[in-house]
Amino acid sequence: MGSHGKPPLPYAYKPLPSDAADGKRTGCMRWSACATVLTASAMAVVVVGATLLAGLRMEQAVDEEAAAGGFPWSNEMLQWQRSGYHFQTAKNYMSDPNGLMYYRGWYHMFYQYNPVGTDWDDGMEWGHAVSRNLVQWRTLPIAMVADQWYDILGVLSGSMTVLPNGTVIMIYTGATNASAVEVQCIATPADPNDPLLRRWTKHPANPVIWSPPGVGTKDFRDPMTAWYDESDDTWRTLLGSKDDHDGHHDGIAMMYKTKDFLNYELIPGILHRVVRTGEWECIDFYPVGRRSSDNSSEMLHVLKASMDDERHDYYSLGTYDSAANTWTPIDPELDLGIGLRYDWGKFYASTSFYDPAKKRRVLMGYVGEVDSKRADVVKGWASIQSVPRTVALDEKTRTNLLLWPVEEIETLRLNATELTDVTINTGSVIHIPLRQGTQLDIEASFHLDASAVAALNEADVGYNCSSSGGAVNRGALGPFGLLVLAAGDRRGEQTAVYFYVSRGLDGGLHTSFCQDELRSSRAKDVTKRVIGSTVPVLDGEALSMRVLVDHSIVQGFAMGGRTTMTSRVYPMESYQEARVYLFNNATGASVTAERLVVHEMDSAHNQLSNEDDGMYLQSSS
Repeated sequence: MGSHGKPPLPYAYKPLPSDAADGKRTGCMRWSACATVLTASAMAVVVVGATLLAGLRMEQAVDEEAAAGGFPWSNEMLQWQRSGYHFQTAKNYMSDPNGLMYYRGWYHMFYQYNPVGTDWDDGMEWGHAVSRNLVQWRTLPIAMVADQWYDILGVLSGSMTVLPNGTVIMIYTGATNASAVEVQCIATPADPNDPLLRRWTKHPANPVIWSPPGVGTKDFRDPMTAWYDESDDTWRTLLGSKDDHDGHHDGIAMMYKTKDFLNYELIPGILHRVVRTGEWECIDFYPVGRRSSDNSSEMLHVLKASMDDERHDYYSLGTYDSAANTWTPIDPELDLGIGLRYDWGKFYASTSFYDPAKKRRVLMGYVGEVDSKRADVVKGWASIQSVPRTVALDEKTRTNLLLWPVEEIETLRLNATELTDVTINTGSVIHIPLRQGTQLDIEASFHLDASAVAALNEADVGYNCSSSGGAVNRGALGPFGLLVLAAGDRRGEQTAVYFYVSRGLDGGLHTSFCQDELRSSRAKDVTKRVIGSTVPVLDGEALSMRVLVDHSIVQGFAMGGRTTMTSRVYPMESYQEARVYLFNNATGASVTAERLVVHEMDSAHNQLSNEDDGMYLQSSS
């Protein structure tokens, strides 16, 4: 029996094949020192017809057990699904990142953790990991357990606030013993001089905030990091909820203020409301830049919420009036919950923090599983944290954010293969020879043949990634891009990351950035979709993408991070020899890959404890 008196989980992995990526450094330490530069004339390519993509449907899995509705996964497949450079726990279920902060030389990440199973359940705790660089993480003992009447059914999501004098205050939602009523509680470090903050003390005054009149007692959660308002010398925080309005649920954000973090006052009015968007949880709110290049212009604030009804993270840009306690979107058509998202795929419950060490805002969200609950139980774990992303206002458009992997991820780059000016004709696929294709950081920029674009007069309106049918459906100017985690038989598993360019009724070009999961796995017990959205492309800009591949997670970033998307994929065959291809399935234009750099990635070698609360990490000076 392990800690918490739980039985061992029913999994026992056999070793991966020796030729699989094992995370050891076998190349040079920095990619630029050993990059292999290949031109179109020098590389050996495989060019095949459009049959790789057009019109084919994946053959049925030959596994007799899977065909009969049985369990299709081998231990080898399940072990392969664990990430190499994303953070995940050694076992059990993990979800929302909580309390992100930088403290005394360490980055801290707390997270929702179920110590006894592979799904969300009553009694959630706060797991804890620390890092010097946001890449290599060390798991610490459980930070917060569900052991008081006010949080016995769960230490739910919350945040950290570091005061100017260095005092750290945790504020979190507790699920009480009274039918999981949600209340807000605080805790402080038991030893403030411990930079790893391994032990916490819950305050005797808990709970410090109860749900106000008119708000459901189970719809009141996830207080965000507090900020100081000098107008009345108070600290302010936001919580999300919903209310009934004409028979439907509106998402709302409520603001509280405090001077001592023990006594709170609900500021009159609602900071913001959007009709029919349902429960808002994991609220975030922060300034991001000015509305124009003029320093005297209005400051823009991001308002973000995780939509409990549909499980996506939305954000909107607007202006904040502290005195009136209102936030107003700059574009009502892009209001919170109906417009922009942090990520168009599997990405939820995100939170951000300001990093004083590098003067940047950093964002993380969790990436859940899309396989069956049965598979998670056999694996013994569920969910992965996204790579940390920087958050910045797009200074060119000033209508959207740029979300981009933190620069520290680049320290994991090993060998690189670089191609320049590769022409991809219509209906063609080009194989990129690599040593391994399961841990990659790919940078690519494309441009369409200008004469073909100019000759296109017919409008192609209404293209939508999710309803497009994926990369097999062809248009005049798309799809084109990359195939990753692809099998070598040209008919098997593959995940397509691509652009699709169309001409609108106004004569202008519209660009979509999509990720096609439909052929990512032969398994039937996996959710597979086409995800993505439109992405702004300004005059003269090349079509650029960055794709992070890490076993069962694929993350795409377009145009410097204007649009991002995350997929979980579970191949049954291509994992053994994953390949990468350039492809162009457009009917009316050739495409040039102006620059393609494929970095093979080292593993992060995260230090994970085998026992939930047994690891002791010696702090370093």
